[in-house]
Amino acid sequence: MELFPANESKKRSRSSLQRKHVALLIETSNEYARGLLNGIRAFTRERRLWSIYLNEYSRDNTDLTWLNDWRGDGIIARIENEQTASYILDAGFPTVDLSAFRIIPSLPYVETDDRAIAKLAAEHFLERGFKNFGFYGDSRFPWSKQRGAYFEDELSAQQFDCHTFISQQSLERTSRVSERNKLIQWLQSLPKPIGIMACYDSRGQQLLEACRFAEIAVPDEIAVIGVDNDEVLCELSDPPLTSIQSNAVRTGYVAAELLERMMSGADIGAEAHLIEPLSIQVRMSTDVLAVEDKVVSDAVRFIREHAHEDIQVQDILSELSISRRMLDSRFIKALGRTPHEEIIAVKVKDIKKLLVETKLPLSSIAEITGFKHTEYMSVVFMRTTGIRPGQYREENRLSN
Repeated sequence: MELFPANESKKRSRSSLQRKHVALLIETSNEYARGLLNGIRAFTRERRLWSIYLNEYSRDNTDLTWLNDWRGDGIIARIENEQTASYILDAGFPTVDLSAFRIIPSLPYVETDDRAIAKLAAEHFLERGFKNFGFYGDSRFPWSKQRGAYFEDELSAQQFDCHTFISQQSLERTSRVSERNKLIQWLQSLPKPIGIMACYDSRGQQLLEACRFAEIAVPDEIAVIGVDNDEVLCELSDPPLTSIQSNAVRTGYVAAELLERMMSGADIGAEAHLIEPLSIQVRMSTDVLAVEDKVVSDAVRFIREHAHEDIQVQDILSELSISRRMLDSRFIKALGRTPHEEIIAVKVKDIKKLLVETKLPLSSIAEITGFKHTEYMSVVFMRTTGIRPGQYREENRLSN
């Protein structure tokens, strides 16, 4: 079967400047999907030449018979089952896929960078001194499997193991009590303290629920991080859930750009785009430093509270009344990095956040993050991330 068979009775003949009719097969029930829609909306606001068809849609919706008679130009879809794939192939419209399932490998696709997400999660726990790690996955989704594998890879590179629990159940269709009891047994068997990455926020919330029922202290015994930063869900969790902020808006925008090219006649094949996450929204579920050395934990707390100032290692030494040699030694033993490296890491995180979430000039960002000179801030940022601040802002310009 041809990917886009000739079917002129379905298609409109119009020039590249005429309005395009685009269908969005994207569910609206979660934060990530709504971010995708916001990215597509941002693209249409710039172009103003798209007419959008968006029906109420869910992951399990396979009734796409309306495509048989729809007279449109293109589709952006999360193709997550064979039935949806079959309808899209039969319809023959230019289509961009937003799913990691890759059921139609010949389509271009845009997805989150799961390796980058896993790396952020691993770094977050490692920075807090954890030596034990876990992953809670969902058997239904390939991206969950990928995130788990990448998380294990990141930890293995640091000579750490990862304890894994993969749910075989849907949160919507099966007993939460049954799943919770299995989780409790797993959690009770784990070494502690331990940092656990949940494949997405709903599973993170479920982990926290299991900890409450098992009377396991969060974050002191078990720290939990989710993915997608669904703000309502994360804040309703008990305690509030730390989560990785994916750049769903950017993902939707790039998908719209690809579809526009396809509808204009470009042959882009199976072009792939992986969109990096933005940052971590730290909440109470990981707000802990899992190190026994009180001097190190006090030093880290001081750094995080004062990193926006022009602090130096000497300021920490004065605060804690300790020698530079002793502080460096204890830092390296507990965290694998020096106090100076910790100061730079905290500052760079703050710079990234300001670059993405504000339109402040670099001079203002330098002042806010404790750099006397914009040029030096740029050098530090470039040395740490490999790219210039302006390039980072451009690549992540569309965010929630």
